[in-house]
Amino acid sequence: MKKLLLAGAVALFGLSNAQIAKGTVYVSGQVGYSQEENNNNNSKAESFRVVPTVGFFVAPNLAVGAGVGYANDKVTLTSTSAMTVAKSEVTQSAFVASPFVRKYWTLGDKLYFFGQLEVPMEFGKYKEEATATTTVGGNTTTVSSSDEANYTSIGVNVKPGLDYFLNKNWTIEATIGEFGYNTSKLDVDGAKSVNNYKFGLNLSAVTIGVKYVFAK
Repeated sequence: MKKLLLAGAVALFGLSNAQIAKGTVYVSGQVGYSQEENNNNNSKAESFRVVPTVGFFVAPNLAVGAGVGYANDKVTLTSTSAMTVAKSEVTQSAFVASPFVRKYWTLGDKLYFFGQLEVPMEFGKYKEEATATTTVGGNTTTVSSSDEANYTSIGVNVKPGLDYFLNKNWTIEATIGEFGYNTSKLDVDGAKSVNNYKFGLNLSAVTIGVKYVFAK
């Protein structure tokens, strides 16, 4: 009877006994640059990320690891009037680290469902620069200002996803949605923390990546 129930569970849920062995190591990460321009309001947003990630299976289907790298974001706004051209740039650059724990559940010989608990952190600098150039009667005057401050951002996130092994060394993984909390604060007197919450599955924000597995 127990064998029949087990066979029924395998048939119904697609479960199998395939597991990722203890001691397995994998590497992945994020490297990318994006740029978005809006000519209607003369704005440009640039983003650069390089965050390599290493994971180590401390037990079958249970991995711990961390991503460590660098991030830079810049937003430029330009406005023009009859006599004045104003430009502002806001830049955030940071060292980023994200330790995590990831648990896998086997769905098939090559397909796994996982849940990842991570603690993303950023330690960086926020800088805002502004210039205004005014021309009147052939005379040009430029006024500029600059402010900067260190900032810290820490969060706790849970991400569900699927991982498919193309072969023993390469996998494709996808995460769907994010559940978590993040708080950030500028290191200046009187600055208040900014808190963000993320809850829910978002099919329009699926992230897909590849990783290399050092198979045992």
